[in-house]
Amino acid sequence: MSALVAIEFLAVVVAAIYGVLLAARQGMDVMGVFAVSLAVAFGGGTLRDLFLDRTPLFWIGNPHYPLIVFIIALLSGAILRFVVRIRPLLVFPDAMGMALFTLTGTGYALEAGVGPFVAVLLGVITGTFGGVLGDVLCNEVPQLFRPSPLYATCSFTGAWIYLGCRYLEWPELTSLVIGATVIVLFRLAAVRWNWCFPAVREKRPSGP
Repeated sequence: MSALVAIEFLAVVVAAIYGVLLAARQGMDVMGVFAVSLAVAFGGGTLRDLFLDRTPLFWIGNPHYPLIVFIIALLSGAILRFVVRIRPLLVFPDAMGMALFTLTGTGYALEAGVGPFVAVLLGVITGTFGGVLGDVLCNEVPQLFRPSPLYATCSFTGAWIYLGCRYLEWPELTSLVIGATVIVLFRLAAVRWNWCFPAVREKRPSGP
């Protein structure tokens, strides 16, 4: 098993857990939880595969992935029974899932022969679009599209760190671990200290 495949497997598990937490905040039943978890776990990677013309889609070529998400959704009721507050927990699987999917997306894009900048963009799409779909299904404005602690910026930065490590010919696993660590720590710090970009708004004339 290659390092990218192992990281992708872990990313699916973590993203599914994040989807479970998102859906549970909305009081969804088990099928709602499963639907949101599927969207979060597979949304970004599906879009990446479509852009790269990779077939079959990664979760179709690995049929155990949807099964894993289904099992996590089934177990969610028993697990969340002991959780008092969900919101403080969201940032951890969110940051980890974003990091792992960003790097697998970047790595697969490089394997497909695209240039570094496009590979990073595809990595960011892989790492963030599942969360966008999850927010939409939960009737929330996606974090990516509202003034909130830095999100895609963390993904973008970590992807370049990963590429830098590969350029230095460091071992693949080492490069993945360093890139993921940067993304996770950057995201947690952004949430902790509320690092945000200013909102872009139309300037309205003052006075009557």
